[in-house]
Amino acid sequence: MRADRVFAYGAAAGLLGDLLLGDPRRGHPVAAFGRAAGAVERVLWRDHRGWGALHTAVCVGGAVSLAAVADRSVRTSRVASVALTAAATWSVVGGTSLGREARAIGGALAAGDVEVARERLPHLCGRDPQALDADGIARAVVESVAENTSDAVVGALVWGAAAGVPGLVGFRAVNTLDAMVGHRSAKYRRYGWASARLDDVAGWPGARLTAVLAAVAGSDPRGAVRAWRVDAVKHPSPNAGPVEASFAGALGVRLGGTLSYAGRVEHRPVLNGGGRAVEFGDIERAVRLSRRVGLLALGVSVAGRLLVNGLRAKGRTS
Repeated sequence: MRADRVFAYGAAAGLLGDLLLGDPRRGHPVAAFGRAAGAVERVLWRDHRGWGALHTAVCVGGAVSLAAVADRSVRTSRVASVALTAAATWSVVGGTSLGREARAIGGALAAGDVEVARERLPHLCGRDPQALDADGIARAVVESVAENTSDAVVGALVWGAAAGVPGLVGFRAVNTLDAMVGHRSAKYRRYGWASARLDDVAGWPGARLTAVLAAVAGSDPRGAVRAWRVDAVKHPSPNAGPVEASFAGALGVRLGGTLSYAGRVEHRPVLNGGGRAVEFGDIERAVRLSRRVGLLALGVSVAGRLLVNGLRAKGRTS
């Protein structure tokens, strides 16, 4: 079976597994990677960019190498190749768990239980929940759904289409490592620099595809494109900016503004300033948009891989 068809069948099965089952309940490979990366950090940590770059190389390189070995070991079996791709896809995408967490918070807000919503918010993002009222929590959830649609679904599918199982695993390793050490705290400002920059590079194509698909799948395509074009560059993140701006325009809401994160206050630019303030009902709309974007991303990724492989085959025979 050709590699493009292996990816198509395996990625579709893995995404279906995520839709039906969510994340694996026990023995999650991403959690195992996190524990291994933490162990490496305890050995290597120095307040120095070079040591942080070594940490990044060891962790990401190790994960990609193991994935490549596993991929090569099953290459002679069509069934095993598809099964491995499906398992890898199911392990690295997280759209269903993202939606569940967002909806749980939305349900608490709908019931008027802001304290429960504050308790659940750290499961979804790193905002300081005590600094947020109900509307602030709703905005944080919508922003997190937008950003994690790219990080937890679309980016992984893009890299899977480009490099198969090693691409799927490598992207999730980079993204996980950035979440662990890539933030701008005093401890990780230098040590996490390499992980943060690598995450910016790895996330670039998925973020742009997410922004495009949010515009296509949303209720206001022109508003999404306008917000992306005007406001994305104002965001401090080169990848979160296009995604959040496109989601804001597609949903007709206003994102960004002041937030409290890890004990510090940030004043981020407003995205889609002409939109209305976020309400708890917009959480469900954001989750549904995220689901549509993920399914479209699967189609685009599969079609892209089939097209590229077809052109290569045509070039070899011409």
